Amino acid sequence: MSPVPSRRYRSAVLIVTGSIQARPDSIDQVLTLSLAHVRRSRQEPGCLAHSVHRDCEDALRLVFVENWADADALRAHFRVPASGAFVQEVSALAAGPPEISIYEARALSL
Repeated sequence: MSPVPSRRYRSAVLIVTGSIQARPDSIDQVLTLSLAHVRRSRQEPGCLAHSVHRDCEDALRLVFVENWADADALRAHFRVPASGAFVQEVSALAAGPPEISIYEARALSL
């Protein structure tokens, strides 16, 4: 069996995971805001990947997965006014507070 090809980064990357639970009456608006946020964020320096996914077991839950080149790039992303506005807007439409986790990772060869 040959190994699965993967993206290779020269050094450690930051992986951010997050999720938000929308209300039934707000899911369409939360999804629209989330897609705009993801598309804008992909253009920022140091953003290696940024995506939003709908949970296949809970259609009201959106999951975010991001890869950043380094902590400085992620800090800059958090300082972008549009990022702060996004968090405020979706938080007001959510059933509960958003969740976020940040990890440092290195590629492995197995």
